[in-house]
Amino acid sequence: QVQLVESGGGLVQPGGSLRLSCVVSGIFFSIYDMGWYRQAPGTQRELVAVITSGDATNYADSVKGRFTISRANAKNTVDLQMNSLKPEDSAVYFCNAQRYNGYWGQGTQVTGSS
Repeated sequence: QVQLVESGGGLVQPGGSLRLSCVVSGIFFSIYDMGWYRQAPGTQRELVAVITSGDATNYADSVKGRFTISRANAKNTVDLQMNSLKPEDSAVYFCNAQRYNGYWGQGTQVTGSS
């Protein structure tokens, strides 16, 4: 059974930081490309950042320079360090594992306070 479990979401003031973590089980983690997506109410799910099995990274323009994705294959985890948070970063953040099949976590809520 494949499981992706996100954690680390919460309430944060503008300019603050959060670190999201996703623990993965049930797949051969190191061969999967891992990504973080987000979805705000009334919008489509969008890619935030991806890290490939070869450790190449790519970011949405809206988060470049503020967010950093990383992975630890020995721990089957992928993290998203989010700095300089803005109110528009508020969303449910989802972890994704992609290779031949795609798998999703349940999401973790990030809410910016004003």
